[in-house]
Amino acid sequence: MPNFKPRVRFLAGPTAFKLIRERGLNPALFSQLLAASGGPKWIGLAALDRLLFSEFFKDRDKPLHTLGASSGAWRLACLAQDDPLLAYDRLERAYIQQRYDVKPTPRQVSDQVTGIIDEILGDNAGRDILDNPIINSHFIACRARHLSALPNRVALGLGLTTTAISNLLSRKTLGLHFQRYLFGRELVDSPFSSLQDLPSHYVDLGPNNIKQVLLATGSIPWVLAPVKQISGAPKGDYYDGGITDYHFDLPIEGADGLTLYPHFNSNILPGWFDKSLSWRRAKANYHNALILVPSHEFLAALPYGKLPDRRDFSCLSSDERIRYWQQAATMSRVLADDFYAIWQRGEIAQHMEPF
Repeated sequence: MPNFKPRVRFLAGPTAFKLIRERGLNPALFSQLLAASGGPKWIGLAALDRLLFSEFFKDRDKPLHTLGASSGAWRLACLAQDDPLLAYDRLERAYIQQRYDVKPTPRQVSDQVTGIIDEILGDNAGRDILDNPIINSHFIACRARHLSALPNRVALGLGLTTTAISNLLSRKTLGLHFQRYLFGRELVDSPFSSLQDLPSHYVDLGPNNIKQVLLATGSIPWVLAPVKQISGAPKGDYYDGGITDYHFDLPIEGADGLTLYPHFNSNILPGWFDKSLSWRRAKANYHNALILVPSHEFLAALPYGKLPDRRDFSCLSSDERIRYWQQAATMSRVLADDFYAIWQRGEIAQHMEPF
């Protein structure tokens, strides 16, 4: 199609670029799938998620190892269910319909988010996620240490400030303040089971902790209350997985395939405290990744010229925000349409960009 400019961009690391150019956009090339933190930004990718979950990976017969934090974990929890689209419908409806007409306490937000987790898991309560023979799910939560683990908001504030200051010097200091806990199935065969970039702890994901883990991975400090107990893990205050792994910057060893990463933009931040650090961006660990991001034109066409974000809760009324988020989800259809057209026509080589 002449002059076709897709609304979704295909950013490929050098290893992925070479392999995809040779073999096309073949689902069998991918053995990992990532989904990042980012609050409600995922709503602007909703239709692309639906296509990947229902069509692109539909006939897969080899394991797909997925890794998610915060709302990214919730999206991937839908993928691993018996009916991914129905689960995604429940996530989208429950998440968008949140209402906070009076400023809520962290406990009140946690109560609403607990309801969202119940909706995501549905009647099976996560058993289909755990029993899925193809989708090998992994979710990240962070256990607070020292000041951040003390039971008052003043200590938490000081702990977060201390974490931000030490993170300026080195990302490796995060382990002094928050410990990465990775909850997964089939950890022995997982490409995520030997991470060395930060101190990491590994816990089996099972029926007794999947709901606790999904709540903990989205428990933003100050906004939600911590999860105090996760079965199989030490007692403590567990918070959002994005603290250590906001957009991921992980040396994935032993992976036998490429990584697919539907993401919000091309600026990939390793951790939550790296948002304002322009010099700290992920790059080298994405040599084998294909990153799908919305084009600048798509973003400019959205209401307010941006993806949904957490500021919408305070800047818009509940009714205005719900309309906006629903419209963003509907508009994301063009991302899925353009991905599908390029995939089906075998034109990926014409549209890949180096990452």
